[in-house]
Amino acid sequence: MVKLSALSNDIKQYLIITGNYWAFTLTDGALRMLIVLHFHTLGYSPLNIAMLFLFYEMFGVVTNLVGGYLGARLGLNKTMNIGLGLQVIALLMLVVPADWLSVFYVMVAQALSGIAKDLNKMSAKSAIKMIVAAGQEGTLFKWVAILTGSKNALKGVGFFVGGLLLTLVAFQGAILLMAGTLILVWSFSVYALQNDLGKAKSIPKFTDILSKSRAINILSGARMFLFGARDVWFVVALPVFLSQTFNWDHWTVGGFLALWVIGYGGVQSIAPKIIRLSSNISAAVETSKWAALLSLVTLAIIVSMHYQWSVQVSIVAGLMLFGAVFAVNSSLHSYLIVSYAKADGVSLDVGFYYMANAMGRLIGTVLSGWIFQAYGFTACLLISFLFVVLAGIISSQLPMQEHATA
Repeated sequence: MVKLSALSNDIKQYLIITGNYWAFTLTDGALRMLIVLHFHTLGYSPLNIAMLFLFYEMFGVVTNLVGGYLGARLGLNKTMNIGLGLQVIALLMLVVPADWLSVFYVMVAQALSGIAKDLNKMSAKSAIKMIVAAGQEGTLFKWVAILTGSKNALKGVGFFVGGLLLTLVAFQGAILLMAGTLILVWSFSVYALQNDLGKAKSIPKFTDILSKSRAINILSGARMFLFGARDVWFVVALPVFLSQTFNWDHWTVGGFLALWVIGYGGVQSIAPKIIRLSSNISAAVETSKWAALLSLVTLAIIVSMHYQWSVQVSIVAGLMLFGAVFAVNSSLHSYLIVSYAKADGVSLDVGFYYMANAMGRLIGTVLSGWIFQAYGFTACLLISFLFVVLAGIISSQLPMQEHATA
């Protein structure tokens, strides 16, 4: 308690934002798994399940742009609280009779959830820039990696919780439990978050939401294809494939994907130990190198699927390796955007970047349902391979110097 009281006010605020982000992420991961498994049980096709997340990803694109602007104008505390409140509303919208849960109705609820999630992410990621001194790139990388990795580990726990709750208390019971928990978190957040952390000194223009930095534009393009490559087979195709092909039950699918995301988050957290930054390391070289490695892993899974080499073992082992390499790619990208972003009004640059991230998820989610339903699981992997290659090519155009703010 003595150590906590000695911290600066900005760091205390940041710790509260991080705690809120963790709580939100746990419920967000659980909700994702609940919806995929519950509506698959109800007989929804893979494409219809993908459509349930269409507004979630689509509104994430808009939210990151507008949310970055709001964060710079209002402060990150307010954008965080708005996000938490919207997630509570989105959850309560799903506590209705089963015959109300049409595709469009769930899409609207997921739209609110997508807005909420990206407001939270933008607030938490932007806050790091405010508390790490300029030029301390190793420290910045470490803090970004810890936040990103812990978030994804908790999202993995959320997958497990979602599968567990669906088994124990059914869909509506799980939704009510999560909504009640978030109401408590939101109440504490409204009371405790009092400073305008991240508020720009000069009032930004609305046109400032579009990045003017070449490095950020290139990094954003690479990020879009990187996350499209993950979600094109992970969001809908993989859970349904595991359930249909291997006859895995909800508990097994949720538990396996939870362990994958937890491991993925753990690797993200230690990425600074894997990539030793120094003044002679180029962002273009590092991002392209790790993208190339990820493409080789994806290609290996495709080959094993084509020749039917122990399919279940190939998928499980390949997914684990894919997750580890993807985690390093993601952590490196997340560090670079915070490094490249301007300190004043940081959420503008971070919001633009995560807009591209949301666009990649949107493309990947839609393709995950459509390509899997029309052409099968291997076709999803082929699209993933193509997207990773494109991400590597775009990354190769990043500035040769590693750090924008050093």
